[in-house]
Amino acid sequence: MDVTRPDISSTSRDTAYSVGSELLLDRYSRTIFKSLRRADQRKCAHAYLKGLLVTSGKKSLRRLATAVSCDPSVVQSLRQFVSLSPWDFDEVMEELTRWVADRRPEPVWSIGRAVLPKRGDRSVGVHRYFDLASGRTRNCQLGLGSFLCVDTAQIPVDWCLHLPAGWTRDPERRRDARIPDVERYRPLWAHTLRLVDRLSARTDSPSSVVLVDMSDESDMGCLLHGLAKRRRDFVVAVPPHLTVLPPGEGSPTPVSARTLVLAQNPETAVVPLPGGRRRVAHFQTALVRLPGGFHGRSPGPPYRLFTELGPARTPGPLWLTSLAHHTLAEVGSIAELHTGTTDAIGSMERNFGLLDFEGRSFPGWYHHMALVSAAYTYRRLHEFTAAPSRDAARRVP
Repeated sequence: MDVTRPDISSTSRDTAYSVGSELLLDRYSRTIFKSLRRADQRKCAHAYLKGLLVTSGKKSLRRLATAVSCDPSVVQSLRQFVSLSPWDFDEVMEELTRWVADRRPEPVWSIGRAVLPKRGDRSVGVHRYFDLASGRTRNCQLGLGSFLCVDTAQIPVDWCLHLPAGWTRDPERRRDARIPDVERYRPLWAHTLRLVDRLSARTDSPSSVVLVDMSDESDMGCLLHGLAKRRRDFVVAVPPHLTVLPPGEGSPTPVSARTLVLAQNPETAVVPLPGGRRRVAHFQTALVRLPGGFHGRSPGPPYRLFTELGPARTPGPLWLTSLAHHTLAEVGSIAELHTGTTDAIGSMERNFGLLDFEGRSFPGWYHHMALVSAAYTYRRLHEFTAAPSRDAARRVP
C-alpha cells in the first residue's frame, strides 16, 4: 500500500494542495492520530483524512483511495482500517478536543443531531425516526454530537450513536454489528448527559453552558435533573406542552409553556453574534418554575422561558434556561449558536462524507465519525494551525 506521508506525487494531481499545505496536514494528522498504535494505522488515517478533504462529491472508499494513491490495494486497506482495525475512537476525539480547546472556544457546549438516512435494516442502529426538523419519518441512523464554538466555527468533538431497544435486546444483531457488551439502550436525554460527562472529563470548563434542542423529548425532568445534579447551566429547547408554573406568590395554576410565554409583551434586545456581529431581536419571555420540582420535590429555582419572534411575529423554538437572571441578549446569543451547530452538521453531510459510510458495524460507524470530524475541523480551523499559540506549538510533535 502506497500512502506514505507526505505523498507529493499524489498531491500534484490536485492544484489546491501545495507542498506546504501537505506538510501542514501531515503535522495535524500526526497530532490527532498519535494514539493509533501502529504506523500502518496512522498512514491509513492520514490517507482517509486527506481523501475526505480533496475528493469532491460522494466520499466512497474507492473515490477516497483514488484521490490519494495510484495503488489499487489502498481501497481495501482503507476499508480494513475503518471497519475492522482496532483503534480507539475516544482517544482520537480526546486529542481533537484538546486541539480545539487550544483555540479558546466559547464557554458553550452545543449538542446537535445528525440524521443519517439508510436503506434496509442492516446498518447498526438503523430505525424509523420522526425528524422534527424536516417533518418526515425516516429510515436512518441517529447520532448526537458535541460541538465547541471557535469564533464563527462549530467544531464536532464527540459523538454517540443512538441504539433503539430493538438493537440492544437482539443478541444476533449485536453480534453481527459488533456492539460492545457495555452498550445498552439510552433515551436521547441520557445520551445528552453522557456527552456532557465525557466533555467534563476532557476539558477544564466547569462553567460551560449546555445548549441542546429537546423540543421532542417527553421526559424533560430527567434531563434537567441530570444537568442540575452536575451543576451545569443550560439553554434547552423544550416542547410547547411542557407544564410550568407562572411567577407569583401562593399556588399558581400550572400552564403550558407556550401559553404562558405567548401571553407576555414583546421585548427588544441587541443580540451579539459569533464574529463580533450584532442584530436586533424581539422576544417574549417569562420567569417560571417547574411544578413539583424534580421527582416529587418542592418547586425548584426559577428559570427563564423565552422565544424569539420571527419577521411576521411568529414565535420560534421555545427555550428554557437556568440563566434566569441573565439578559435576553445573553441567553439569546447562546440559543443562536444552535443554528450554527445545525449548519455544521449540514456542511459535514454535503462536503465531508458524513452520510457516506459504507460499513455496517458499530466500531466502523465511530471510526468514520472520528475521521469526518477531524477533516471538518482541519478545514474550518486550518488558519489557526498555521500559527498556533506558543503553548500549543510545544505540544505538537
